[in-house]
Amino acid sequence: MGTFTLERKRKIVIHISVWITFIIFNILQGVLNRGTVELHSLLVLSFNIFIFYFNYGILVPKLLLKEKTFLYVLSVIGLTFLFFAISHFNMPEPPGMHRKFGEAGSENMPPPPDNGPRFFFFLPVIIHLAFIMAGTAIKVYEAWIRNERNRKEVESQKAKTELQFLKNQLNPHFLFNSLNSIYSLTAKKSNDAPEAVITLSELMRYMLFQADQEFVLLKEEVEYIQNYLRLQRLRIANNENVRLNIRGELNQQKIRPLLLISFIENAFKYGTDFKGNTLVKIEIEIVQNELQFKCINIVGRKKRANETFGIGLKNTKEQLNLLYPNRYTLQIDNDSDYFSVFLNLKLD
Repeated sequence: MGTFTLERKRKIVIHISVWITFIIFNILQGVLNRGTVELHSLLVLSFNIFIFYFNYGILVPKLLLKEKTFLYVLSVIGLTFLFFAISHFNMPEPPGMHRKFGEAGSENMPPPPDNGPRFFFFLPVIIHLAFIMAGTAIKVYEAWIRNERNRKEVESQKAKTELQFLKNQLNPHFLFNSLNSIYSLTAKKSNDAPEAVITLSELMRYMLFQADQEFVLLKEEVEYIQNYLRLQRLRIANNENVRLNIRGELNQQKIRPLLLISFIENAFKYGTDFKGNTLVKIEIEIVQNELQFKCINIVGRKKRANETFGIGLKNTKEQLNLLYPNRYTLQIDNDSDYFSVFLNLKLD
């Protein structure tokens, strides 16, 4: 509301300043060229200003912008004929109509002889049409700006809604997988179960307090991934091949939260073979402002024919399209032995 009021005040100041400048210019022009202030010209100018705002405030928004073009054109033609009649025939000439500048009490002075070319006879009408066209152009441009602003707001709100929907799907999905990990520990009466619960609480704290942020530090996101790997290592018997390599400066970079975890979740879901061996290799490297992410796992559990790689990967792809359009490349390779994800992402 405050922004709207400020814009409205700014517009009023600009309009008043322009008209004052225009009127002063016309007065000075008349004084310098003819040595007089022609009240008739000032009255015509006042009528043109009225027509400008009548067109700007009523005709354009009520007719032209509502696609009533024929009625708008008829209205403009009618105003033009009215102006022509007023400016050339029906405008009375009261005493002092042509008065020397600074001589308010002087007697009437005859107007200059009309011996110019016919062009000057229609010049007031041309100026009148210029006022109308200026009002039309300004109002149409303002409407276009307003529509563009509204369109961008709608698109932004739509993107936020879609993103929140995707996050709402991912959070229960992540919690379900994590609880499965803890359940496997408690079923084996593992001494690591308490540590797993503490690690899960750290993960949930991050999701509760950081997931709604627009950006988080890449360092914090990597710490979240490290906690997730810690939880998975507690669950897996042979975890020596669960590796995370980090290269580059993380402290100054920012990323959208929870963007990479689905790739890692998917790796653990399918990355254990029938012998219980797990291989998950993750690399995160920062080169200038580009994130290079790699995640490779063995394909230990075969997919069923109608099974996809889960809701997590699909949602992550959609998030990338929403949050980093034209700023990332994603390559997913899936063969009989390995599943690989390669993501290059230009950070903000």
